[in-house]
Amino acid sequence: MRNFNIKAILFLNYFVFAILLNSVGTVILQVQQNFGISKSSASVLEGFKDLPIAICSFILASFLPKIGIKNSMLIALFLVSCMCFVMPFSNDFWFFKLLFSIVGISFALMKISVFTSIGLVTNTDKEHSSFMGFLEGFFMIGVLAGNVLFSLFIDDHNPKSTHWLNVYWVLGALSALSFLFLFFSKLDENEAKNEKTDLIGDIKNSISLFSYKKVLFFLVCAFLFVLVEQSFQTWTPTFYKEILKLPTSMSIQAGAVLAGAFALGRFLSGFFSKKFSWIYVVSFCVIGFALSLLFVLPLTHNTTISANTTWLNAPVVVYLFPLMGGLLAPIYPSINSVILASIPKYLHSAMSGLIVVFSAIGGTIGSIITGFVFQEFSGQRAFYLSLIPLSLLIISAIIMNKLKINPKK
Repeated sequence: MRNFNIKAILFLNYFVFAILLNSVGTVILQVQQNFGISKSSASVLEGFKDLPIAICSFILASFLPKIGIKNSMLIALFLVSCMCFVMPFSNDFWFFKLLFSIVGISFALMKISVFTSIGLVTNTDKEHSSFMGFLEGFFMIGVLAGNVLFSLFIDDHNPKSTHWLNVYWVLGALSALSFLFLFFSKLDENEAKNEKTDLIGDIKNSISLFSYKKVLFFLVCAFLFVLVEQSFQTWTPTFYKEILKLPTSMSIQAGAVLAGAFALGRFLSGFFSKKFSWIYVVSFCVIGFALSLLFVLPLTHNTTISANTTWLNAPVVVYLFPLMGGLLAPIYPSINSVILASIPKYLHSAMSGLIVVFSAIGGTIGSIITGFVFQEFSGQRAFYLSLIPLSLLIISAIIMNKLKINPKK
């Protein structure tokens, strides 16, 4: 299979960052128990992760191909490997702020590089869309694996225990292994470079993307989607612990079930993107998720769960809540692929940077709003609020579908 080696490495690199990036929900729950941090204070970890992603993506996107796509991924893996080997010795909240800052900076490098690489290893729009769906699906497999991995290090009988920090030895080793695999691989980056322009020209090309209405509506879609997605992913463990009264390990595993549903949804999007127009897929998913939200959340009120509850005897709502993620999942790869396939390959790095910036901002705002409403009102009300951005998302997607891009050569 053409480009099989580099495709496999892209999957592995994305897998590593899926675990690190989406461990924030688990860490938020644990720092509340280990260090007595409030929900609103713990929610800032999302900002320490997402703001560096946004800032670095904005700065690096336009000229990252000149740095080198492979070199950027190597730098990202080196940084997170070093930080992971430091974390088992952490004994204060600021360590976690530093961790997610490093993870954010590194993910900015990785995601722009990976998104740019997709255009280099695929040949058609449908192949691009399909590979994007499978890649994002594998990302969610990483989120699932990360939640399971963290839950194995949790001590349910001693909430103050910091034994769970030993998980970072495993993550550091995995990051280092990914670094070695990438180091000895080859990637042809020529098509991602525009040799006719200098740094100023690259920046102008990036700014020119804002002149297209389709790009603007896409950025609105990306922002709104991640606002909803990240609020669910980040606060599901806390919701299960405090609203459904499940043990900590099960609460974290619920995040794994949510990730599994996301993974299945994104793998299916890789299949359905070959059969149906992206707008039909997105519309079905948004409407389906909104309806399931209205059905499932009322079931979480006044739910009685005993201290001996396990996955084998839990009430049905314990399973239904994370399974909703399967409907939400196909939206992100669908809208990302359609916009990247609409522009020349030498602009993919700049466009990927904008995707990461607006996604990061949406994730930060979504998590902080959810954390505030969760603390001041209720977990259910916090998730009901997602119906507002979902409504705006489907409107923006419909408008985006009607617009065309005719890039200037």
